[in-house]
Amino acid sequence: MAQRVTLRKRNPYNTTSNRRRIVKTPGGKLKYHHLKKLPSAPKCGDCGIALSGVPALRPRQYSTISKRQKTVTRAYGGSRCGDCVKSRIVRAFLVEEAKIVKKVIKSQAKGARK
Repeated sequence: MAQRVTLRKRNPYNTTSNRRRIVKTPGGKLKYHHLKKLPSAPKCGDCGIALSGVPALRPRQYSTISKRQKTVTRAYGGSRCGDCVKSRIVRAFLVEEAKIVKKVIKSQAKGARK
């Protein structure tokens, strides 16, 4: 007959916060090792893909690591992926160019009227 294994925590339910693995100790007994929740990688706010260069940790563990490990040295680093930042920069540039073109056309129309 298999050896019985008793829970080491008070929570008796099979929940995500109460995951466990059976481990054989050097003394030959079976014990439960309670496992922590798996972390998910931080995602880009625009497209939703995992950010490269930022480690996947549980929320509390981000307070223990340094700032340079939490971000990427770039505009929107640690918040948006490189492709989304590139598209934002291109979009902003095109908007500014459109404003300039509009102003030039307006001044040419004013000059043609006179």
